[in-house]
Amino acid sequence: MTLDGKSVLLIITGGIAAYKSLELIRLMRSNGGTVRCVLTKGGAQFVTPLSVSALSENEVYQDLWSLKDESEMGHIRLTREADIIVIAPCSANMMAKLAHGLADDLASTTMLANDKPVLLAPAMNHKMWDNAATQDNLKTLQSRGFHIIGPESGAMACNESGIGRMSEPAEIFARISEILSVSTQDNKPLSGFRALVTSGPTFEPIDPVRFLGNRSSGKQGHAIASALAHAGADVTLISGPVNIQAPAGVTVINAQTAVEMLDAARKSLPVDIAVCAAAVSDWSAAATFKNKIKKNGGKNPPDLKLKENPDILATLARPSPSRPEIVVGFAAETENIIENARLKLAAKSCDLVLANDVSDNRVFGKDTSHIHFITEQSALDLGLLSKQEIAQKLVADIITRLEQKRRDHHIDHAAE
Repeated sequence: MTLDGKSVLLIITGGIAAYKSLELIRLMRSNGGTVRCVLTKGGAQFVTPLSVSALSENEVYQDLWSLKDESEMGHIRLTREADIIVIAPCSANMMAKLAHGLADDLASTTMLANDKPVLLAPAMNHKMWDNAATQDNLKTLQSRGFHIIGPESGAMACNESGIGRMSEPAEIFARISEILSVSTQDNKPLSGFRALVTSGPTFEPIDPVRFLGNRSSGKQGHAIASALAHAGADVTLISGPVNIQAPAGVTVINAQTAVEMLDAARKSLPVDIAVCAAAVSDWSAAATFKNKIKKNGGKNPPDLKLKENPDILATLARPSPSRPEIVVGFAAETENIIENARLKLAAKSCDLVLANDVSDNRVFGKDTSHIHFITEQSALDLGLLSKQEIAQKLVADIITRLEQKRRDHHIDHAAE
């Protein structure tokens, strides 16, 4: 990914996550981007103008009433010279200003005069994020075409935990690159193609309270759906229960169980591309309990019998008139990564398997993964990458495969 020739206006608002903005600046600069920064009064409580200026190698803008800046219509010029505006961290206060069109400082006035794509990386206490006012503001901003990344779930500086952490700089940088990479129809190589992506876990009920599930966050599947959509594909995302937002521009179908996910996948056919990134539970309860199972002092624990769930990947990849041209599976392994992935590739009849090592909690819920691309001919080690980068590399591979199939088809017809 490169930002050569691109200019980013970064607005840093108040919040402890402002320290991450310094790493984001470094990433953008080291990848060829020009970065100009607006630092709000709140942001300046956490990072200094000197730090921001040193990393961006540009003047830092702070004051709406600067005679020097505003004599040159600074807030207008800042937007006109940018290819994209990024607000990271984006506070609840800034989200409210944007939603209601307020313009009482340089950052909000600049945004009101903006005509460029905007990416927001919210960061705040989880109670502030869950507040109905913030959620209403979020819906308003999404309806106006703002790109949103995060927030993530985890521990916070206030010694509380929940959804409110700003996404990591590498993840934000990947989204910036993604937004800037596709601006015209010519850059949408998957235009006219239909894609299906499964994502997240499945929850298989045991009783009204308990279920069989797994640790999948859905981050990888959602990133793939987003990357396919940005490449022009008409994407249907079938998502298990997750705590992340669905990417913009895709059709979302929610599913709880493996049976529901398979049913939704079948109803979404025909498609050209299927990516089975969901961590589907292999088993479900043979019979569910009508009432909550009660403990009885350690005596006679319930006899839980399991049955095997349907195999969504194998079903979609099975030769048939409705089989997608490209079927991609995932292999989450704890040992013998390559060998087990090759066995899965052959057993499921898919075109490509993305294998990763999930031992020691290395993948689930994280923003990065160590992926291997496994085919009949090769095993390509991509190393440790952000899940957005993996998604982009997968989409590039899918595009190459589709182009090759088109060439082969043309050659076969020419030979007839």
